[in-house]
Amino acid sequence: MARRAGLGKGLDALLNNPEENEAPPSVSTQAAVSKTPSDVSQMPVEKLIPNPGQPRKSFNEIELQELSESIKNYGVIQPIIAADTGDGTYIIIAGERRTRAAKLAGLDTVPVIIRDYTDQKRLEVSLIENIQRTDLNPIEEAAAYKNLMDFSNLSQDELAARVGKNRSTVANALRLLKLPVEMQKGIEEGKISTGHAKTLLSVTEARKRELLYNEIITKEISVREAEKRAAVLNVDENKKKAGAKKTKGRPPEIDAMVEKFIRTLGTKVVIEGDMNKGKIHIDYYSMEDLERLYEILGG
Repeated sequence: MARRAGLGKGLDALLNNPEENEAPPSVSTQAAVSKTPSDVSQMPVEKLIPNPGQPRKSFNEIELQELSESIKNYGVIQPIIAADTGDGTYIIIAGERRTRAAKLAGLDTVPVIIRDYTDQKRLEVSLIENIQRTDLNPIEEAAAYKNLMDFSNLSQDELAARVGKNRSTVANALRLLKLPVEMQKGIEEGKISTGHAKTLLSVTEARKRELLYNEIITKEISVREAEKRAAVLNVDENKKKAGAKKTKGRPPEIDAMVEKFIRTLGTKVVIEGDMNKGKIHIDYYSMEDLERLYEILGG
């Protein structure tokens, strides 16, 4: 049987499994591991224990139940990858979600491939398996990237190549870990989106970032509206600096016009010049922010 589509080059290379790795499942109770010709073993499901390095901390119960129903009908198609702990149990390296669903389905045994990995390789395979195959929430994914980079001493470019992602995707994910724990929890719980999170990261002052976070939660404002609010908060913060700095001797009408631009556009605006001629500088903080300004300006 051919490999399951979507396995991913990085994980496939790490596992180095033969083409015939998949084997039909068995639901019979077995006291010991039963070997099959293709190095897939039918193992009692109770012998499998979670990997402490598992990046995925939460499993959607509805999705697990749906997978469980599929397993009842078709069995566990993709074998679990596990390592012998030496005490009669086997630590799950890849496939904890399938193992949980198999238990819900009432299976006594599941197909398992036993691999002898170092601790580093166990973590690497587990992280890549989760990143490539499952719907980790954004914070779990970001933490997985960081753990893999730290443990394997990888650069962002090397990590991106390893997991089959763009470098910008990896970089943007890692930035989420710069947010306070409360905001990271908000992302995990689905209270705010990654778009909201990126907007929060653009707010330069921590107190105002928290203020915007609370507004997003309580008022349920959109990402676009949050970007507008973030721009205003940043303008307010920078007024004493260069943002809305008044030019000595300049007519007050120009300064009043700057304030009107700021209120209308929701971003930092600087006017250089006098009543006759000059330049207007309008700041934007993301592609979405630039598109918003384009629409406001009649684009």
